[in-house]
Amino acid sequence: MKPSIKGAWGFPREGVIVAIDVARVRADTPGCEKVLHLNNAGASLPPRAVVERVKAHLDLEAAMGGYEAADRMAEESERVYRSIAGMLGCAAEEIALVESATRAWDAAFYALAEGFETGDKILAAANEYVSNYLAFLQVARKRGVEIVVVPSEENGEISLTALERVLDQHGQRVKLIALTHVPSNGGLIQPAAAVGRVARANRVLFLLDACQSAGQMPLDVEELGCDMLSATGRKYLRAPRGTAFLYVRRSLAEQLEPMPLDMRSATWTARDEYVVRKDARRFETWESSLACRLGLGVAVEYAMEIGLENIAERVTMLAERLRDELAAIAGVKVLDLPGDGRRKRCGIVTFTHERHAAHAIFERMREQRINVRVTSVGSTRIDMEERGLTEMVRASVHYYNTEDELGRFALAIRGL
Repeated sequence: MKPSIKGAWGFPREGVIVAIDVARVRADTPGCEKVLHLNNAGASLPPRAVVERVKAHLDLEAAMGGYEAADRMAEESERVYRSIAGMLGCAAEEIALVESATRAWDAAFYALAEGFETGDKILAAANEYVSNYLAFLQVARKRGVEIVVVPSEENGEISLTALERVLDQHGQRVKLIALTHVPSNGGLIQPAAAVGRVARANRVLFLLDACQSAGQMPLDVEELGCDMLSATGRKYLRAPRGTAFLYVRRSLAEQLEPMPLDMRSATWTARDEYVVRKDARRFETWESSLACRLGLGVAVEYAMEIGLENIAERVTMLAERLRDELAAIAGVKVLDLPGDGRRKRCGIVTFTHERHAAHAIFERMREQRINVRVTSVGSTRIDMEERGLTEMVRASVHYYNTEDELGRFALAIRGL
């Protein structure tokens, strides 16, 4: 193994596979002293460096004014774009910063939908997230577009054979393939790169929701083959809430005019004329929390220095250990896909208990300062209805969690 190169926080640079210094990252995470946090798919505990960066900028704004503070931090603000671009393997000009992953995804989707016509098709997987599917339904209702749910394999993954068949059947009427890389209701990781290859071969645009995968595993937009990618900061990237980003391939961005426009996304050049920005920032709006954006930049750099390969390796190990711990408890059923053991699963672990409702477990865990969440049928309706599920407990691990914490959580579940 090559010697590691240390970054600003003393962690090895991205790409060096090493064991994460768990004691150190926990010392960097004040929340670890207060809670057993297994809600990382909701919002992770931020590192101290992120918290301090946000607070420092708020102090600066209080001392000199918001606009003036922004002027002073202009170079660091620009670096946030470069950091995210480095994480995704794209150009900084292909990144837009927005306030939520839903806002990022909607900005891309609704700009595309302006060109949809009656009879056009949107292809989606069965475990598409609620906010995305609501957008499909709205556009279908208003424009006569058809949503085609591509069947899944037995292991829960989107069927590539079925995807090819649908594309052959509908041809040029297919305007978009949309996929959630890591669905919110279990351990599945969709074969996004394989879907991307199918999309490119058929010259169909591919929109990838990376909300749960950004910060949990490496993401390379060229390898994934996506034309657009949306993600949040608050989940596995450990950034503040109210931060997110959108990648749009440069050649596509220039073809899309988002709605609405404002003074950030376009220039008013004459009384009856305007010019839209050429880069991905045409999807941004003027007002934002610069403090939180700077915190996002720190969070991205922090993750990159630890190494996304390192993070993925540890998260996978912890999640599989937790599944084993839970499966050994009488009355507990672990529900994560794929269940065939041949494919890697993510850090989201879902389960039910035959004697206790998911919401009751959530409340009992909260009493013990253990953070989990409940995922219900309304978040991924098609998949959960097909599996006969109404609600599950979701425990999502991150690299700062420990084996001892997993044992403590399992003991709490045994004690119900």
